[in-house]
Amino acid sequence: MDEDYDYLFKVVLMGDSGVGKSNLSSRFTRNEFSLESKSTIGVEFATRTICVDDKMVKAQIWDTAGQERYRAITSAYYRGAVGALVVYDVTRNITFENVDRWLKELRDHTDQNIVVMLVGNKADLHHLRAVSVENAKAFAERERTFFMETSALEALNVENAFTEVLAEIYHVVSKIGLDVGDDPAALPTGKTINIGDKDDVSAVKSNSCCSA
Repeated sequence: MDEDYDYLFKVVLMGDSGVGKSNLSSRFTRNEFSLESKSTIGVEFATRTICVDDKMVKAQIWDTAGQERYRAITSAYYRGAVGALVVYDVTRNITFENVDRWLKELRDHTDQNIVVMLVGNKADLHHLRAVSVENAKAFAERERTFFMETSALEALNVENAFTEVLAEIYHVVSKIGLDVGDDPAALPTGKTINIGDKDDVSAVKSNSCCSA
C-alpha cells in the first residue's frame, strides 16, 4: 500500500566515488552505517517521509556510482530531480575540486530552481582534514548553494542536511513551483511532484517521521 504523503520529491546524491554518498543515504533513511560499504554500481534508491510545515514530504533519494564508467545514466538520473546533495570528502582535496564539474553537470540537466546543498562528509576525521570550512563556505556562497559538513559515521548533521534541503524544496514549490516538463501526465493528482514510476523504487516507510 502507498503511504500517505502530500509531496513526493526526488533528491539526487552526487560526488566522486568514495566520498560517502551511500552511507549518507542509509544513515538518513535507515539510520545505518557500514564501514564495509562497497562502491555503488548503477543506481540505488531509498525513501523516507518527514514532516515539513505540517505536510508529509516523501523523499526519494537517488544514489549513483561516482565512477566515470557509469556516467551514461546521467539524463535518466537527473530527470525530475528537485534537490541535490553534492558531496565531497573533507580529507581529499581532489573530491572538493571536482565539485565544480558535478555542479555544472547537475545544472545542465535540471531545472534552474533545483535546491542544492554542498556537503563536506567525513568531518569526524579532524586529523586528516584537507579542505577547510572557510574555503567550502566561500565556494558555496559563490555558487549560491547551501553548505553543511557531515559525518555519516557519527550521524553528525546528516539529518539536518537532508531535512534542510527538503524543507527548502517544499518552500520553493509552495511559492513558485518547479518545472517538471511539458508532459501534463508528469504531474499526478494533488500536490505531488512526479519523479518517475513508483515501480522504480522500493518504498521504505518511516512510521515515526514526525517524531522529534
